[in-house]
Amino acid sequence: MRAYKDREGIKLQQAVADSALAGFSELLMALHEKGWHKILKHGDLKRWQGGFDALPDITPSEIDFNASALKIGTPADTGMHEREIESALKQMHPWRKGPFDIFGVHIDTEWRSDWKWDRLSEAISPLQGRTILDVGCGSGYHLWRMLGCDAKLVIGIDPTPLFSMHFATIKRYAPDAPAFILPVGIEDMPVKMHCFDTVFSMGILYHRKSPIDHLIELKGLLNEEGELVIDTLVVEGDEQTCLIPHGRYAKMRNVWFIPSVAMLKIWLKRAGFTRIQIVDVCPTTTDEQRGTEWMTFESLPEFLDPNDSSLTIEGYPAPIRAVVTAKR
Repeated sequence: MRAYKDREGIKLQQAVADSALAGFSELLMALHEKGWHKILKHGDLKRWQGGFDALPDITPSEIDFNASALKIGTPADTGMHEREIESALKQMHPWRKGPFDIFGVHIDTEWRSDWKWDRLSEAISPLQGRTILDVGCGSGYHLWRMLGCDAKLVIGIDPTPLFSMHFATIKRYAPDAPAFILPVGIEDMPVKMHCFDTVFSMGILYHRKSPIDHLIELKGLLNEEGELVIDTLVVEGDEQTCLIPHGRYAKMRNVWFIPSVAMLKIWLKRAGFTRIQIVDVCPTTTDEQRGTEWMTFESLPEFLDPNDSSLTIEGYPAPIRAVVTAKR
């Protein structure tokens, strides 16, 4: 993985130099090194790299970033049995965000991230030619969908080491694609960059102890005409409604504030955003988030009350998610 890390660093530096981020090149490269230093020391790296190295080192005959299950190659490309490919990929279990189709092996991830993309893709500003940041990007699934919309440069940040390995699995077959992950959190990003045309924050806001501060951080990353795309948990209610769990919410320890849509709009206004649009509000179902053979741990079916699926196991309203856009 050191060789991959070094190659990515060179390509990242080149891509940043030719973008609105050029003034932050040294800082971003330092974050790249910082994040990968953590990954290279991780106790599971040997297992992950074993799977990564077992995959064929070839140029796939086709790549499709617009497919619901992102497609890399076909079974005929590899000269390997699909079970060998599957075995290699499963060494990087669990796969949470996707789905993917890699040389004919369908990775049925915990989340149907394509459904979220379908809900928002037609409602946001066109991504063609834009420089984009995805905060909490997970495996990078949505980064590839953004490239499928002809974005100029897409950067994701996420401190979870395994997600960088999942991204690296796809990137090795599209090495020149202008997509990168920095394995760090938003708190590591330079403040008030004002560089990005679009900033995504999907599934992050309710994990922040200070949600308005998070929105202000996001605003500082956007350029003057930039657009924020937020996906977050919400509850039903008026402008005064906000759920603050006593402990866990749907077995998650780090859920702090779940606002109503009306209160979320107030937060965005207080953070300085304008032209706030509600794109979508819908419950998260056990068809969209569930355990699979690619993610065998507990998932949404286990997080809900077994006798009343409208409630979490703790008795709170079951997850509803809203997608909202706003302008700086």
